[in-house]
Amino acid sequence: MPPHVIGIDIGTQSTKALVLDGQGRIIASHQQGYRVDTPQPRWAEQWPDVWWQAVVACIKGCLASKDVEPASIQALCISSLYGGSGIPVDESMEPLHPCLIWMDRRAEPQVNWVRQHVDLARLEAVTGNGVDSYYGFTKMMWLKQERPDIWARTRYLVPPNNYMAWRLTGELAVDHSSAGNIGGVYDLISRCWSEEMTTALGLDIDKLPPRLVDSGDAVGSLDAVMAERLGLPEGIAVVAGGVDAAMATLAGGATAPGHHVAMIGTSMCWGMINQRPTPGSGLISFPHVLNGQRDIYTFGGALTAGASVVWYLDTFFADRNDHGAIYAELEALAAALPPGANRLLFLPYLMGERSPVWDARASAAFIGLDFTHRREHMYRAVLEGVAFALRHNMQAGASMQVELDPRLIVVGGVTQSDLWMQIIADITGHPVYTYRENVEAALGAGLLAARHQGLLSLDDGELHGTLIERAIPNPDVQATYDALFQCYCDLYPALQPLMHRLDAIELPGEVA
Repeated sequence: MPPHVIGIDIGTQSTKALVLDGQGRIIASHQQGYRVDTPQPRWAEQWPDVWWQAVVACIKGCLASKDVEPASIQALCISSLYGGSGIPVDESMEPLHPCLIWMDRRAEPQVNWVRQHVDLARLEAVTGNGVDSYYGFTKMMWLKQERPDIWARTRYLVPPNNYMAWRLTGELAVDHSSAGNIGGVYDLISRCWSEEMTTALGLDIDKLPPRLVDSGDAVGSLDAVMAERLGLPEGIAVVAGGVDAAMATLAGGATAPGHHVAMIGTSMCWGMINQRPTPGSGLISFPHVLNGQRDIYTFGGALTAGASVVWYLDTFFADRNDHGAIYAELEALAAALPPGANRLLFLPYLMGERSPVWDARASAAFIGLDFTHRREHMYRAVLEGVAFALRHNMQAGASMQVELDPRLIVVGGVTQSDLWMQIIADITGHPVYTYRENVEAALGAGLLAARHQGLLSLDDGELHGTLIERAIPNPDVQATYDALFQCYCDLYPALQPLMHRLDAIELPGEVA
């Protein structure tokens, strides 16, 4: 019986599981969706039982495939969304409060406190990261200050994939990628929790699980009760896994310094592999999910990428529900326009923005509108705006002083647009490649599980998919985009004071 492994990715809106064979090919898959809880503006949280039920359903769904023999499964590995605060659990590992996930922005007061009371240069030197309400350590501070009863009962704060591994094995460990992504409390040089910074932040280091492991290491073995419930062999390895962005980058072939991948779906994330943190870049750094004791995954991203297009369609085509036909119409019209959409720029900050500006109060804008602009101009400006945001992050990554692979690999839903692929190539100056296969975080998890079992190697640059060249930069339009990009970069500093003044105005009937 040929060996198989399972890769699982717990996402923000759905969980997906894949069964891979010994060559990394997908044999079966199953997906289950759910929603994010948003009890107040800028809050985003989820109860871990929602994720757990989805994990169970996805594993069972995969095993129901006629192409999968449950006895052939040798290992599984779990990727997950960035869990922000982590799951507060008590002595019995029972969740006490929803997990404040990456989207949650409630910790702005804690961010302000850190900026006023903590040596930010030292924070960044130790952790490789700055301060923003994106980071989990600020969300932990919010829990301590705003939910003291919960904090007092909390034994550990556990990232989502590590909590699921505990449910499967009874063993608790945190992978280095998840630990580093918390920021603030993790020493990126020494690869351990930082007592210095937890003390400076007023957090309790004993609430951070003491066992740290590499993403490719086994946390433990599947216990008998879970094996029977899931229909899997008892004792198979449960591999630690890690943060989904790095997992998807691994699936995209990023295995060595200089490799870089852009994941563009609802949001945008560009990540590169390097070996030393560079303070001041404005990007996020943590140990990579492959060779994590040596390599660092550094990334930045835009909160709204594909979501900007969906917003545009929902706003300007509210009377139509045939998005597929609208896309086709707009693609043809926008492709016929010259680069720059007749000097129209779009700032894609529809939910505030992450790197490199780090401003939860930033807002989106169209700049340059006049009577000549039509719907197709605005559509093209949205596509170009997201591509400018990508270049903005890649420019920040230049401080890492790592020579990037000339190829820019792009994965995610935007790869369906030939126009967008060409725009990205022209704006970044990199030839764009995509995969024929569906490359995603669950695949990265499966590849780590297969590597753990010795079924394949990921260290020699071997790609588990078929790369296709999609677009080559057009030198005739790059000068135009270079000039527009400089305007794009100048927009946020110019508009930021007004953005914040607008945000501060209290409107009648508005919930604070």
